[in-house]
Amino acid sequence: MIVEVAAAILLRDGEFLLAQRPRGKVYAGYWEFPGGKVESGETLRQALQRELHEELGIVIDAASPWLSREFSYPHADVRLKFFKVTSWQGEIAPSEHSGLVWVKIGVKPPVAPVLPANGPILRALELPVVYALTNAAENGMAAELVKLESALAGGLRLIQLRDKTLAPGDRRRFAAALMTMATQHRASVLINDDEDLAREVGAPGLHLSSGRLMQSERRPPFAWVAASCHTAGELARAAALALDFVVLGPVLPTPSHPQAISLGWDEFARLVEHSPLPVFALGGMRHGMLATANANGAQGIALMRGWGVQTTE
Repeated sequence: MIVEVAAAILLRDGEFLLAQRPRGKVYAGYWEFPGGKVESGETLRQALQRELHEELGIVIDAASPWLSREFSYPHADVRLKFFKVTSWQGEIAPSEHSGLVWVKIGVKPPVAPVLPANGPILRALELPVVYALTNAAENGMAAELVKLESALAGGLRLIQLRDKTLAPGDRRRFAAALMTMATQHRASVLINDDEDLAREVGAPGLHLSSGRLMQSERRPPFAWVAASCHTAGELARAAALALDFVVLGPVLPTPSHPQAISLGWDEFARLVEHSPLPVFALGGMRHGMLATANANGAQGIALMRGWGVQTTE
């Protein structure tokens, strides 16, 4: 029997909260995200609200569903549903924990040990909420690079070099120029489906097409590996390969794939409900849809058009 647990990632000013389990509890002294077991008759959100009130003395104003992880501890098999909590009422105080610590996102926690099930969440927290896909084939390489320079200066930090139809030499030159700019702004670039090109230009990441994903037997050796998904089977394959994140779509009608059947937000939410990986919503996205994407369980939005208008951390 799997024990359902609601866990909170409380976020403020680029930091998240960890709490220490008290004496007398299993894994006493370990650090974790606050939360607890879902009681009979409760929804996950109701359990989250109750647990944070009991443990920290706060009332949640805003929480978005995020990742799910299953883990087997010696005492129980648990399924943790993580929520990003961005607004609450009350002063946080450790009613049921031995201690609390705020940790800057992207920095190794100054406390240890962290519960094993929570470890992978720390890396996922480093991801921004906008994933830009290049479109130099349509816009022209020079114009796309100008647009990218502006977006990077405005805060864009995650880019997929897509542009599969560029001639090999043009794609190589475009990739090299993009890497130079991205390095200056400490942004991450993932090359679509070309390991050799990624290594040649020093890109830290690789983005797998859905076809390449399903053919892969192991995770490629890059710091960041993502994939394009359209079905539950592809999402499961990405999770089995321990990828870092995926894009799922098309959620809405999109000019790049006008004949594709759109998932819609309800189906998107259903597919990502139990995903252990961060999922970017792709297809018909605009910056104004970020809140909707988050409410439906997305990490953020992936954009081929419109990402140069505004960036959001």
